[in-house]
Amino acid sequence: MSVRVGLGFDVHRLVEGRPCVLGGIVLPHPSGPLGHSDGDAVLHAIADALLGAAGLDDLGTLYSDKDPRWKGANSAELFADVVRRVRAAGWKPVNVDVVIATEGPRIAPQRAAMRARIAELVGLAADAVNVKGKSLEGLGALAGGTGVAVQAVCLVER
Repeated sequence: MSVRVGLGFDVHRLVEGRPCVLGGIVLPHPSGPLGHSDGDAVLHAIADALLGAAGLDDLGTLYSDKDPRWKGANSAELFADVVRRVRAAGWKPVNVDVVIATEGPRIAPQRAAMRARIAELVGLAADAVNVKGKSLEGLGALAGGTGVAVQAVCLVER
């Protein structure tokens, strides 16, 4: 058996009037991630981690923001395609670990729902997915709830 680790990162500005889609669910918050798709930075970071572990092209190459087909796309649908690509390349996801840094939406009340949705999309048990929310303590460019940054790591095996 061989194993690989993948690392993903994504960041989006939060703007009023957009749905706050993170981790494949809609969070109750007045602003949401701005992006060419629905802006789900959590699924985008995990997708890049999975693609990287499998040695495949990154999310921006596969679903370019220059391509009008992906305008307003549902990230869960793109993510399902990523999982199919990873599996078709002979890799099986083993676990996913995510850190969401924001002073925007509260992550803790939504952790269980995010874990369940991510696990469903990847095809894992919920205990193989972890989601953590971190405050920015008022520091940096994302302070004041203006954005969300996400790091994800995953393990795949063959």
